[in-house]
Amino acid sequence: MSRVDHLNRILRSLQSSSPDVEACALISEDGLIIASALPQHVDEARVGAMSATLLALGTRAATELTRGDVQEVLVRGSEGYAVMMSSSSGTLLLALASKYAKLGLLFLDVRRAIEEVRKVL
Repeated sequence: MSRVDHLNRILRSLQSSSPDVEACALISEDGLIIASALPQHVDEARVGAMSATLLALGTRAATELTRGDVQEVLVRGSEGYAVMMSSSSGTLLLALASKYAKLGLLFLDVRRAIEEVRKVL
């Protein structure tokens, strides 16, 4: 099994084991999709670019506000959440969750998936 296949399996597992996760992707700091479990109607290039931009803005804000290294970026919209967490060096894991998601469980599930991703990368 290739590394990309293994990463896709980890993402599908996150999506199926966490009932509130609707979609997820592993994205490079440059905004390139490495692996994903996104719906077909989603433009992966756009999601990657937006995620990289949000991470860069979060990093800048954390630095300017002397909050240390960014651990996660959370966007809450009327229809749900987008959670981005640093994965391994140069990557982030994006999880899209329903508006009813329990954030503590969501963060726990995403962190577990990140541990699996780190083993592969």
